[in-house]
Amino acid sequence: MNRKWILLAICSMVLSLLAGCGTDGSKATNDGKLQVVTTYSIIYDIVKNIGGDRVEIHSLAPVGSNPHEYDPLPADVGKTSDADAVFYNGLNLEAGNSWFEKLLETTGKSGEDAPVFQLSDGVVPKFLTTEGKEGEADPHAWLDIRNGIMYATNVKVALIELDPGHADVYEQNAKAYIGKLEQLHTDAVRQFNEIPEDQRYLVTSEGAFKYFSAAYNFQAGYIWEINSENQGSPDQISQVIELIKDKDIKVLFLETSIDPRSMEMVSNETEIPIGGKVFTDSIGKPGEDGDSYLSMMEWNIQTILEQLKKHS
Repeated sequence: MNRKWILLAICSMVLSLLAGCGTDGSKATNDGKLQVVTTYSIIYDIVKNIGGDRVEIHSLAPVGSNPHEYDPLPADVGKTSDADAVFYNGLNLEAGNSWFEKLLETTGKSGEDAPVFQLSDGVVPKFLTTEGKEGEADPHAWLDIRNGIMYATNVKVALIELDPGHADVYEQNAKAYIGKLEQLHTDAVRQFNEIPEDQRYLVTSEGAFKYFSAAYNFQAGYIWEINSENQGSPDQISQVIELIKDKDIKVLFLETSIDPRSMEMVSNETEIPIGGKVFTDSIGKPGEDGDSYLSMMEWNIQTILEQLKKHS
């Protein structure tokens, strides 16, 4: 363990000792709420919708940031150490720099007394194809709303396990929330069917839309396949430009959590416009467009529909 993680471990122990003073050691806080940590904002929002007033949630990677390679702060270590449960995506999302694995090790989050829940459990993974990454799972399963429903179901089951005395609350919240997601998925299928199949091409910076494309019968193009230290290289730029010309693609899309320069370069080289921004790894800031999982998916669907129709 390097020096940084040793210091974070010391911070964790100190914060835990301070937090434990005067408490009875129960899982819930004085107001009865479960203390939950989530790895990024999309999971935060799903847990919030199912847990309602019964949970108090701390999200590690903040809104707008990249959860692939997060750098935990001392406060994150303290919150994780004190948490009743940790919810994460899995499918290699939190694997960058092994930050999540190190955080769990540092905070002692393993075993029955410190549950850690993988919300993508049950998802049929899609795999990367980039040389050297073959066989690694693509983590962006939530961009297929049907998988988002699976996440919500997994949250419900986990919260009932943690707090069985309020199972009816979690059941009711989940039923209402999943109903909204099911309706959005049904509407998306119907609306995208209005677009000719040969025009359903979605080109973004990161190749995050494999699950989305499978759900709504799209072809996906990208500059790089997954966020890493090596992205936006000259070879990657050249390959996507060739794809755009070969497929006669009319509009490009830029992710809200991605540096725009690579896609702007592609747009300038091809003279193909960037039609709008879409959400991938993060919801929007509170009070802004896409500030929940439901609204970010609504935004993505409407933005893609409008731009494809406009440039058809």
